[in-house]
Amino acid sequence: MHEVVAPWTIAQARRAIETSAAPWLPYGMGRSYGDVVLNAGGCLIDTKRLDRFISFDRENGVLEAESGVTLEDIIRLVLPHGWFLPTTPGTKFVTLAGAVANDVHGKNHHRVGTFGCWVRSLELARSDGRVQECSLDKNTELFRATIGGLGLTGLITKIKLQLARVPGAYLDSEEVPFSNLDEFFALAQQSDAETWEHTVAWMDCVGRSAGRGIFMRANWSDKGGYDPRLDGLKVTVPMELPSFLLNSVTIKMFNELFYRVKSLRAGRTLQHYDPCFYPLDSIRRWNLLYGKRGFYQYQCVIPKAVQREAMAELLKIISVSGLASFLVVIKVFGDNKPSPGYLSFPMPGTNLALDFPNRGEVVHKLFERMDKVVAEAKGRIYPAKDGRMPAQMFRDGYPEWPRLAALKDPRVHSDLWSRVAE
Repeated sequence: MHEVVAPWTIAQARRAIETSAAPWLPYGMGRSYGDVVLNAGGCLIDTKRLDRFISFDRENGVLEAESGVTLEDIIRLVLPHGWFLPTTPGTKFVTLAGAVANDVHGKNHHRVGTFGCWVRSLELARSDGRVQECSLDKNTELFRATIGGLGLTGLITKIKLQLARVPGAYLDSEEVPFSNLDEFFALAQQSDAETWEHTVAWMDCVGRSAGRGIFMRANWSDKGGYDPRLDGLKVTVPMELPSFLLNSVTIKMFNELFYRVKSLRAGRTLQHYDPCFYPLDSIRRWNLLYGKRGFYQYQCVIPKAVQREAMAELLKIISVSGLASFLVVIKVFGDNKPSPGYLSFPMPGTNLALDFPNRGEVVHKLFERMDKVVAEAKGRIYPAKDGRMPAQMFRDGYPEWPRLAALKDPRVHSDLWSRVAE
């Protein structure tokens, strides 16, 4: 259980954190999958009402806003003026501060780096009453600890963000089928050479089909205008589905159908940004598809030097486990623009994200085998999507975590931090 405080103003938020009798934690839209947003027995500072825009420089694309403004809010404001988020995760229903605290990344990481790379400055309120402006030039260490700092350095109240100029709301996109991991890496390399800005792939990980997939790449187009309100078809999952419906047989059938349909429709098309970047946003309460027991996401990154061998081993482990995931995303991270954050997740290499229905101990055993491969490759797991990473794996994967620990607000607490760092 949590005590929840939902301030209307920054002044109210500052009073709440200064006077809270219990350890507290900032809370946005709650879209992280694990315990990074949980503070059992403590207080959550709900920031959704801190949703005011402060300024927008339409000429230079610099936006300043309060922490609770969502990415959707930002897009609706700035896109008609020819600007967009510099990079974006797979949902627009996250707060601006949440995007900073988790240093989110998108399909264009190999070009522009993480979200934190584009934060010009932020204002941070601490439990002792101090309010500090942080940037790469001012309070630099605290700034770097806060980018990707999981909300642990204090309450982000304001953020100044550099936007990206775009020619419209649409992208020229292409889908290319591939048969195995080698073809995936070849497509990733080719797409980088051809300067595709946004690249990602869906991959099958079931049985003999493991390794095939659909490679998706896109560049902004000057066709179609600047309409930010084309939200697409909205479907609502009405109830929790029986967990037995998601099994290796049904997922294998889904993957086969998905691959065949996508292969038949492969080629180039003009696509609005909403279905291109946010396909799951069109399915309300999609998490209910996994039933009452929910799901785990396993998201890891493998360094470039060993990415082919380690990814092949991970796919083999998953394929022979008898478990299955129909949401499998694979993406090559770049090294063009390193993040300023101490705990930023991406590194040059390959990112793999999979959703597994919660089957209890059998899933945990699978994750332990996958952990071993990731650890031996000197990779890491994404804290924003984690609910069970071993403490040693966190510390090995994020060697700069003591820098965050030294700058952590002593009154801020999360269940993830107590699990991996205390």
